[in-house]
Amino acid sequence: MTYVITEPCIDLKDRSCVDVCPVDCIHDDGDEDRKLYIDPDECIDCGACEPVCPVTAIFAEDDVPDEWKAYTQIDAQWFKDKEGARAATNELRPPE
Repeated sequence: MTYVITEPCIDLKDRSCVDVCPVDCIHDDGDEDRKLYIDPDECIDCGACEPVCPVTAIFAEDDVPDEWKAYTQIDAQWFKDKEGARAATNELRPPE
């Protein structure tokens, strides 16, 4: 299991989760990305990121709300196909 960053992070990207992650598995490419992404291959499932998120955007994979389940795939996709993950994010929540 891994943790997933969902829709409330989009266009906010509060980095509190990055600061507490003991394995540095939370990434983005600055202005290229509208949200942060958790690498499922690096995440050790410690849960340190979840309680510090000010917008409750982080969930254990099994606890992601149904309306945000697509972000589980998007987080994993970003580490293999960043442009595809960005397009999928924009499709789910178009830029304003």
